[in-house]
Amino acid sequence: MHIRVDDTVEVTSGDDSGSRGRVLTVDHAAGKVVVEGINRVKKHVQRSQRNPQGGRLSKEMPIQLSNVLLVCTACGAAARTGARHLEDGSKVRYCKKCSANIGQISPPKTSAAKK
Repeated sequence: MHIRVDDTVEVTSGDDSGSRGRVLTVDHAAGKVVVEGINRVKKHVQRSQRNPQGGRLSKEMPIQLSNVLLVCTACGAAARTGARHLEDGSKVRYCKKCSANIGQISPPKTSAAKK
């Protein structure tokens, strides 16, 4: 799973396809992400001390991870991502369109370092 919190993603299918947003939460077990401003639903809330007004609340719901693509910071396009090891042994995410490094996955390891 190459998508993390605060990444920018683009939705590829559904009502919000083509729109971009920032990832708020990632649920690894269910394979879902919550994206800011995407897949909004109205939740009816009864009046209470916590919510004295009551009424309809708008909130984001989770989206399947397969329905979003990570937006590359270098080329600005939504692209598939991969993982590779650098010479120092660290593992990074990279864009498969422009081959630019997006972010580090794990710190350098001597066993994975190229000699």
